[in-house]
Amino acid sequence: MSKKLQEKWASSIAAMKAVQVAFDLDARMQYAIRLAALKEGLSPSDQIRTMLALPVTTRPKRPRLTVTLNPQDYLALGQRYGLAPDEQLEIKKRVMQDLMDQADRLLKDC
Repeated sequence: MSKKLQEKWASSIAAMKAVQVAFDLDARMQYAIRLAALKEGLSPSDQIRTMLALPVTTRPKRPRLTVTLNPQDYLALGQRYGLAPDEQLEIKKRVMQDLMDQADRLLKDC
C-alpha cells in the first residue's frame, strides 16, 4: 500500500472512532444554540464545540438548505407553478425563486 493511501486510511480510521453525542435540551436551549450558530455562521454542532472550547474544523461548508421531495410533492408543486411534475429542474428553479421571495419578506418583518 502506498504511503499516501496509508495516510488517507489513517485519517479515515480516526474519523470512524469519533462518537456522535446527542443532548436532550429543552426547546428554549436548542433555540438559543441554533440562534448563536446562525449569528456566527456556524453549524449547531460547531457552535456547541465552540461553547465547549473544543477545536472546530474550518472545512468549507456549502451554504445550502435541503428538503426531500416525493412524487406527490412534485405533483403539487407542478400544479402550483403550472408545470408537469416531471419538469423537476424547472420546478426546482421556481421553488428557489419562491423561497427567495418569501425569505425577503421574512427579513423585512425582522
